[in-house]
Amino acid sequence: MDKQVDVSIVVPLYNEEDNVRELYRELITVMADRSYEILFVNDGSSDRTTELIREISAADPHVVVVNFRRNFGQTAAMSAGFDYSCGDVIVTMDGDLQNDPADIPKLLDKINEGNDVVAGWRFKRQDPFWSRRLPSMIANRLISWITGVKLHDYGCTLKAFRKYVVENIKLYGEMHRFIPAIASAVGISIAEVRVNHRPRRHGTSKYGISRTFRVILDLITVKFLLSYSNRPIHIFGLIGLISLCLGALISFVLVVQRQLYAMPLADRPMLLLAILLIFIGIQFVTFGLISELQIRTYHESQNKPIYYVKEVIRRP
Repeated sequence: MDKQVDVSIVVPLYNEEDNVRELYRELITVMADRSYEILFVNDGSSDRTTELIREISAADPHVVVVNFRRNFGQTAAMSAGFDYSCGDVIVTMDGDLQNDPADIPKLLDKINEGNDVVAGWRFKRQDPFWSRRLPSMIANRLISWITGVKLHDYGCTLKAFRKYVVENIKLYGEMHRFIPAIASAVGISIAEVRVNHRPRRHGTSKYGISRTFRVILDLITVKFLLSYSNRPIHIFGLIGLISLCLGALISFVLVVQRQLYAMPLADRPMLLLAILLIFIGIQFVTFGLISELQIRTYHESQNKPIYYVKEVIRRP
């Protein structure tokens, strides 16, 4: 849609032929009294999903279809939805009917209270405990602790964002789940609401326990972006200085032992460890300096600010 709408609903789809029509009917019922658009982002589906959303779009001008050439993953689908949306508020949700469209008004009410991001919390999650819920509980606590953004359920796709929160965020890997944490770097207000989570009606989950390792690596990236993206020397330099100090301390002890007690050094593994620590320390400090140069090039070439202003108030 070319015109501005109030709410854009972004739904990534991957082989959801059994769910998409029912999801569409529920969405238009919930959004009947609002200005809205629905963006179905087809992530390279190999079943009839493409055909079905084409039919829906042809009959309803509220529906926008974005078809990928192949499967790029949920994060890429989210990013495409953000790029092609026109709404002042963007709502994201899964296409498997486990997220309940009836919860969307609750998210929008929280947005209207002045929040920038509203995250859904699957309070009574309808998934197996050992394979899905327990790993998710551990991950949520770990993510909250590392990022400093306390949420009960980072993995819940049902979220609402003001447009300006996501329009300048670039997503990679599995980072769609970290959007609230990434956005917190520019200073936003985040709320959380309990949402209904329904049992899966059709199909099987597209994601398994193997995704955990990718999420952990992305979490390390997010922590670096939040804490050290403007000062990488502070993390690389700190590691380098610790390594240098340990290497120098071991070297000093070895020199004292050699000079005062005539202890041989040739067959001492500690000597090799000291040399290794000193060289590692020098390398990390060098990495930090190179990173500082890259960060300055990154910010200055794009005229990217190192701060974000919420408002400016001047007395007349």
